[in-house]
Amino acid sequence: MNEPSNDQPPDRHPRVAFFGPFGTFTEQALRTQPDLAAGEALAYRTVPDVLDAVSAGEVDFGFVPIENSIEGMVNFTLDALAFDHELLIVREVVLDIHLCLAARPGVALGDVKQIYSIPVATAQCHRFLREELPGAELHIADSTAGAAQLVGDDPSPDVAAIAPRVAAERYGLDVLAENIEDHQGNQTRFVVVSRAGVPAPTGHDRTALVVYQRADEPGSLISILQEFAARRLNLSNLISRPTKHGGLGDYCFILFAEGHVGDDLLADAMRALHAKQGAVKFFGSWPRADEQEHDTRAHADERWRQADDWIAALRAGLGGADQR
Repeated sequence: MNEPSNDQPPDRHPRVAFFGPFGTFTEQALRTQPDLAAGEALAYRTVPDVLDAVSAGEVDFGFVPIENSIEGMVNFTLDALAFDHELLIVREVVLDIHLCLAARPGVALGDVKQIYSIPVATAQCHRFLREELPGAELHIADSTAGAAQLVGDDPSPDVAAIAPRVAAERYGLDVLAENIEDHQGNQTRFVVVSRAGVPAPTGHDRTALVVYQRADEPGSLISILQEFAARRLNLSNLISRPTKHGGLGDYCFILFAEGHVGDDLLADAMRALHAKQGAVKFFGSWPRADEQEHDTRAHADERWRQADDWIAALRAGLGGADQR
C-alpha cells in the first residue's frame, strides 16, 4: 500500500510523459500548466505506457485523462492506477472539450464517407453524424490526434477525422465543422501522477482510495459509506470495479472523497476503513482544479479537533484519582 511522502518535485525542468500523440487534448491540457510545459514533453502511445514510464523512473511525471463529464470515468486509467501501479496523483487539470470534423484541403463536407476517431469522441458527436453524415463509416483510431494524423497521411478524397482543432492544425487539415459535440459544457479531467509526493493540504482537496471488502456479504458497501457519512465527508465519486484477482462477483470500490489525508476527519475515516475492511490503497491527495472549498467539511474538522481535545483532557486524568 502506498504511504504518503513529503518528497517534492525536482527543481530541474521535469520530463513529462503524456498520452499521445502530439495534438491530443491531453497535450493541450498539459500545456496549460507552465511548470510542466517548461519541461520535456514525451508522447506515449497508451495510458499504460505512460504509467509504466513513470514507474520505471524514465520520466518524472505522467499526464493522463481520468474522467469525462459526458462519458464518465476513464476506466483503463482508473484500473491501471488502482491495480497495476504504485503511483500517486498529485494534481488535476480540467479542460473544456471541443471537437471538429477535419479533412485534407479540398475535401468538402459532402465528400466525407469515412471518419476516423476514438469511440468516446464519435459517441459525443452522435447527433451531428446522424444529421450531417448518416451514411459515413466510422473507423477506430488510437486517439483523436492519431485520427487526424491518419487522415493527413491518407490521400483518399472521402476521409475525415473527429479531432481537436490543435490536431487538425498540426497535421495540415482543414476544419469542415467546429464544435460538433452534442452537449455543451463537455469537460475532461486529467491527472498528474508521480512515484512519490503528496501536496500539502489547501482546504480544497480531493483524495482517492481503493477499498477491498473483507467479505462479499450484505451490508459491506453501507459499512464503507457510513465511515464518510458519520463524519460528514462528501464522496464525489464511487465506482465498483472487479478486483482482477478473483472470479465473477469479486469487486472492490474505488472512491474519490473531498478532503486531504492531512485532514483530521478524512484521516480518521481512512484509519477506520483500514481496520475494518480487507485492505485500503491510497493513491493520492491533491488540490481540486476548481479550488472550491467545502465549508461543511471545514466546520466539521474544527468540531472534530475540539472533540479530540476534550477526549485528550479526559484521558489526562486517568489513574490520578485516589482509589482508597
